[in-house]
Amino acid sequence: MENYAISRYDVPALENLPDDIRERILAVQEKAGFVPNVFLTLTHRPDEFRAFFAYHDALMEREASTLSAAEKEMIVVATSAANGCQYCVVAHGALLRIYSKEKLLADQVGINHRHAPITARQKAMLDFAMKICRTPELVEISDYDSLYGQGFDDEDIWDITGIAAFFGLSNRMAIVSHMQPNEEFYTMGRIPREKR
Repeated sequence: MENYAISRYDVPALENLPDDIRERILAVQEKAGFVPNVFLTLTHRPDEFRAFFAYHDALMEREASTLSAAEKEMIVVATSAANGCQYCVVAHGALLRIYSKEKLLADQVGINHRHAPITARQKAMLDFAMKICRTPELVEISDYDSLYGQGFDDEDIWDITGIAAFFGLSNRMAIVSHMQPNEEFYTMGRIPREKR
């Protein structure tokens, strides 16, 4: 893989970042073994970095959510693919492979979730997420009824909508900043850790 700058915007040196942001990045590095480029790219504007990750965490780590971690990542992968966001498809595809323990699922969901080996419930979830992503003005009562029929409630619908909407923002920032996925993401969940 060719070496690219991680962003077309300046990325401050780690030692020049505010303490709270530097500590968050170092914690991520400790846990993951590397720093995902989204963390570095968004340091370009520290206040927006804080707001972005606060909302990300509120959505993706909400304990009361009935959506599994893998289902949340399915939403990210499907909608990010629809938006043409390489960074988010690659990075969240890695997370989907890890959470689902299925090494092909992220590719299948990213290409066409309707043909992916997922449940009818998950297909309904992704159908709705894709509608939020592509044609939100067409959402109607029958869309809610389809989700209710699969056991989702209004809080679940809020989660699905929030994730699709938030990653619409993330996708656009990643595309405009020319954010590059870390090489580590390409093999995560495909190749056992000790063989990487």
